[in-house]
Amino acid sequence: MVQKVIFLIDIQTFYASVEKANRPELHHKPVIVSGDPKQRSGIILAACPIAKSYGIKTAERLWTAKQKCPQAVVVRPRMQRYIDVSLQITSIYKRFTDLVEAYSIDEQFLDVTGSTRLFGEPHIIAKQIQKTIMDEIGVPARVGIGPNKVLAKMACDNFAKKQPSGLFKLNHANLQTKLWPLPIQALFGVGSRMEKHLRGMGISQIGQLATLSLEFLKRKWGINGEILWQTANGIDYSPVTPKTHDQQKAVSHYMTLPRDYERKQDIKVILLELSQEVARRSRSKRYIGNTVSVGVRGANFDHPTGFYRQVRLLSPTNFDMDIFKAAYQLFNQYWDGLPVRSVGITLSGLHSSSCYQLDLFNDSITKENLSKAMDKIYAKFGATGILRASSLTEAGQALVRSQKIGGHFK
Repeated sequence: MVQKVIFLIDIQTFYASVEKANRPELHHKPVIVSGDPKQRSGIILAACPIAKSYGIKTAERLWTAKQKCPQAVVVRPRMQRYIDVSLQITSIYKRFTDLVEAYSIDEQFLDVTGSTRLFGEPHIIAKQIQKTIMDEIGVPARVGIGPNKVLAKMACDNFAKKQPSGLFKLNHANLQTKLWPLPIQALFGVGSRMEKHLRGMGISQIGQLATLSLEFLKRKWGINGEILWQTANGIDYSPVTPKTHDQQKAVSHYMTLPRDYERKQDIKVILLELSQEVARRSRSKRYIGNTVSVGVRGANFDHPTGFYRQVRLLSPTNFDMDIFKAAYQLFNQYWDGLPVRSVGITLSGLHSSSCYQLDLFNDSITKENLSKAMDKIYAKFGATGILRASSLTEAGQALVRSQKIGGHFK
């Protein structure tokens, strides 16, 4: 049986690398990409290697980063540009294989098992891809190589990123000597909470987990225990699936607010805007859903407050007011009255909107016709082609958000 050859390709400090590629004068300068501190989004999204050498880390506050490196060049993110570049890089990958699976905006899995006959050994293919990306896009890529996705991912994260070549192969031949000595938090799937549990059990290295009894881990954590054991032993049967994201499980929209929202009527405006966006996106993907969830986070980071609750609807929907009424009901029921920093709404339990059960007590035909009319306006004039008057109040964020992608300016 032919052993698979899987790549996990990561673009080094993606946002910062794109900015440097577009502005050669920044090549030898410490560059950090950060949101607008005046809008409470002054968080480091990316820092180039030069900036990182000063101790700057992703997700830290902009003001602390500037203290570490006052001469750092701060660039506001351009999300549409990064999306465009990511798609260009995907097109490069597809020259080498049709089995390409997006993992994030800057990371993708490639199955090049069948490509070795055309392009040569795995390391040769990896170097060709790196060179093509550098020549055409101007950004550096690191490649983790393995017989499956989980080993390719850990090869990239733990080794390739530290190699001058940006390449590393991790397989069952070097698993015990390379992966097992690493600290337990380096294992894919181990977050801070699981790390604490494992260290409390005396497990500080990956090898210690790998050699534990599988039955013991299954009794302690069920299927999650088995997955941890398999990951530590380099076992992963999941294929590289190009269409893995085609079928969504939920449509959600999350908003970090520019200030603390303390009044219910102001938060109500945000809930209405989020409901409208979730409904619009659901219709564009031809989904209806039967479960509405609301997540609210308080403004006090030291003493976190908020809630996450959901309710099942009597009839599946993709109409904004149906979603809003359920969301507002949850908010009224669970809000503690404290200031709110962020809000999110999710529509789940999705299935195709092409077929649904008619409800005698719910005028779905009228709602559908109204939604179609609104969608035509959106298609012609954009997301702000039609707005509720409440979005024009001080609390409304629809106009500002329309200029952004993922919470950042396009």
